[in-house]
Amino acid sequence: MRLEKLETFVVANPPPRHGGRYFIFLRLTTACGITGVGEIYNATFGPNLCTAMAHDVFERQFAGRDPHHIERLWRQTYGAGFTMRPDVTVMGVLSGLEMACWDIIGKAADQPVYQLLGGKVHDRLRSYTYLYPAEGDVYPDPDEPNVYNDADIAAEAAVRAVEQGFTAVKFDPAGPYTVYDGHQPRLSDLDLSEAYCRQIRSAVGDKADLLFGTHGQFTVSGAKRMARRLEAYDPLWFEEPIPPENPADMAEVARYTAIPVAAGERLCTKHEFARLLEAGAASILQMNLGRVGGLLEAKKIASMAETRQAQIAPHLYCGPVVAAANIQIATCSPNFLILEAIGRFDGPFMDFLTTPISWEAGFVLPPVSPGLGAELNDAVIAAHPYTGKELHLNMVAEPVNP
Repeated sequence: MRLEKLETFVVANPPPRHGGRYFIFLRLTTACGITGVGEIYNATFGPNLCTAMAHDVFERQFAGRDPHHIERLWRQTYGAGFTMRPDVTVMGVLSGLEMACWDIIGKAADQPVYQLLGGKVHDRLRSYTYLYPAEGDVYPDPDEPNVYNDADIAAEAAVRAVEQGFTAVKFDPAGPYTVYDGHQPRLSDLDLSEAYCRQIRSAVGDKADLLFGTHGQFTVSGAKRMARRLEAYDPLWFEEPIPPENPADMAEVARYTAIPVAAGERLCTKHEFARLLEAGAASILQMNLGRVGGLLEAKKIASMAETRQAQIAPHLYCGPVVAAANIQIATCSPNFLILEAIGRFDGPFMDFLTTPISWEAGFVLPPVSPGLGAELNDAVIAAHPYTGKELHLNMVAEPVNP
């Protein structure tokens, strides 16, 4: 079996744009006609540049090779150009190509990927969702009351999620995240964050866990101030309380608070996650399968986490192919905690696939089809090219002022 062709697709995510502005999909085809799909999660460069990088890596490292040789392909790509370090762009490209190889391997063996990575551990996967507006765009007018700035509206959204079957909801009212982080939270940020936890806990009681999301906004002391405000409402986690560069600093926050610290969406490879675990910086690891280095790398990280009594909660703020890969790694990992979902995996987000994700009463059911269980819908992809100039995510470009 030999890899023969790579196709790449940059697609605009239609409103309500849950999961980001665009997705970067790819498809590998072998000389014998087996196809495998992957997704690149990279928010640093424009998506068309990322696809050009994918074609370069494919021609240099993957073309003509056996897709079963995951370790060899991984090391050749990781070590290309004398880098040998967790480069977020290289890892995004490698992740997409690697998961497509696993899709091919699974199809060739007529088995889901999770059966080839240790076998099924979980018959169903607990899931959570962000709190989104009841209807309309995921980016509402920030000057109008909405689910992102009004605790009462957020509590109503949490009740709707619980009524749908979710047993955990995530929200991140802690103020802007900027290129100048970490910063001290403003008093208004502290007040609003506490109000969110208070109102949502009052609305859902013990029917749902509260997942307090941040994006590395704070200094160590600022994160401690925030955690002190939230502890009374017993969140399941405090997500990435400080920027990800220094695990020792995050460990200081983790030691300070009783709220479990979750982190890892911006990290790449087992090496960065090893430092997180060694420092005791997080007990819930949020690797993104489209960035971390692929499925096998994620499995290694999950196994390392087992040795430190840490759990995994795969991150998803990208497209449905990464969602499919997350499901595979969650299914075969004993220390799986919870899966990030985009709502109930319905609506426009899933139109790019011909294969649905099975979601029932708050849980995802692992697929039984071979490979990743995801096939691209070429007609929908062709109808939604991304022509914008903005990146997948944008941070605030100015410092936060009191």
